[in-house]
Amino acid sequence: MSKLLLVYITCGSLGQAQKIGRDLLKKRLAACINIFPHMQSMFFWPPKSGKIDESHEVVLIAKTIESKYKALEKEVHQIHSSDIPCVMAIPVKYVAKKYFNWLSEELKIHPNLPL
Repeated sequence: MSKLLLVYITCGSLGQAQKIGRDLLKKRLAACINIFPHMQSMFFWPPKSGKIDESHEVVLIAKTIESKYKALEKEVHQIHSSDIPCVMAIPVKYVAKKYFNWLSEELKIHPNLPL
């Protein structure tokens, strides 16, 4: 059984998060997307400058399985506006069996369903 992952992705806008989320769903790289539209981020930027920058970002959480992660990450890198997008997977230790079964089934390609 493949492990469930929560993939944490930050986006520059709600529109970008929605675009990425829909793309991941259509390509069956994620079975569910959660978007949190308001987050304050603080980070070092530009790289190696020692300067602290702040911005408002949108958090996207994609629910997927381990075998889909590499393709999901590649897809995000192709469409994200940032040169260094935050894409990180958090493994899920426990999950309700019915939920995991639903999620796993949705990640399969179903030839008779529209994408």
